[in-house]
Amino acid sequence: MKSMEEMIQAAQKAAESIQTQMGEMQAKLDSIEVEGTSGGGMVKVRCTAKGRMLGVQIDESLMKPEEKQMLEDLVTAAFNDARDKADRVSNEQMKEMQGGMGLPPGFNLPGMG
Repeated sequence: MKSMEEMIQAAQKAAESIQTQMGEMQAKLDSIEVEGTSGGGMVKVRCTAKGRMLGVQIDESLMKPEEKQMLEDLVTAAFNDARDKADRVSNEQMKEMQGGMGLPPGFNLPGMG
């Protein structure tokens, strides 16, 4: 039978391993790109799967003062589309990582829920 000290050391090692893997996952998510669109592709927003915005592309036809409100709405919609895609990619990556660690599906890792 393991001593309490050995069990605590094993738990600490497991926690350190999870922290390392979580750091690697965050870096991986920041390197995966997703693109959100709106207005039939007139506005495109590129983000990382971690949610960091990389760029915005706007069709020239929307560059008119009278289109300002619509353009703002389209940029918001494109960003939200990219954010939804980023969340889906992030969730898939988390499932893969948790499966690789032998954690049950849906297990909430601290700092990731």
